[in-house]
This record gives sequence, structure tokens and C-alpha cells, in this order.
Amino acid sequence: QLQLVESGGGLVQPGGSLRLSCAASGFTLDNYAIGWFRQAPGKEREGVSCISVSGGSTKYAGPVKGRFTISRDNAKDKVYLQMNGLKPEDTAVYYCAAVSSPAFSEYCPPPLRDEYDYWGQGTQVTVSS
Repeated sequence: QLQLVESGGGLVQPGGSLRLSCAASGFTLDNYAIGWFRQAPGKEREGVSCISVSGGSTKYAGPVKGRFTISRDNAKDKVYLQMNGLKPEDTAVYYCAAVSSPAFSEYCPPPLRDEYDYWGQGTQVTVSS
């Protein structure tokens, strides 16, 4: 069974940091572009960041630009989302998603749910004092 597993969420105070990890079960991530999405209560799921298959292209949503960093470690078969300077409005369930396509070897997929083939179950991030 092919699935993604997120980890690293938790409760953190405003200004704090967390690092989320995305790992695969049943396949390897090295041929997949990866996206991070989040969904806050009562809101639509939104794209946060993405990284191309090669790792040479990354993108960030406006609200997280300069605070979040996406990276991939093919040796460990993981993708990370380093989140610094966390704010209460970052509180959400965070999901990683994967898509395999030659089109995304050097470019990020659009931040749309339908662009991705596999999704994890999500990890809760709560930013509160």
C-alpha cells in the first residue's frame, strides 16, 4: 500500500520552531515532487510549499515566505518543512503530498490538491501561548 506519513507536529509557542517530516511507505520519494498543504478549522486546504523532484525548485505561499524552508534528503528518503517564527495563524493540520511526473523534475506543481496523487493523514501544528 502506497502512503505518506507526516511527523513532527505539536504545540509550540508563538515565535517557536518545528520541523515536519514526510516519509513514504511502499515507494520512494526520489522520483516525486512534494508539496506541503495545511488546513485550519473551517478553512480550505491551502498550499504552503513545494519542492521539485530534483530539489532545485522550491516555492512558498506568501504568508510563510521567509519563515518556512522546504528541503529533501534523498539518502534518508524524506522531505522536511522547517518552520520558524511560528504564528498563531499557522495553526492547522499539515499534509504532505506527492506526484510523479516528468513535468515536475525541475519545476514545482501548482499548489492544487488535484495535482497530487498521494497524501498523508496529516500532523497537527498548534501555535499558542
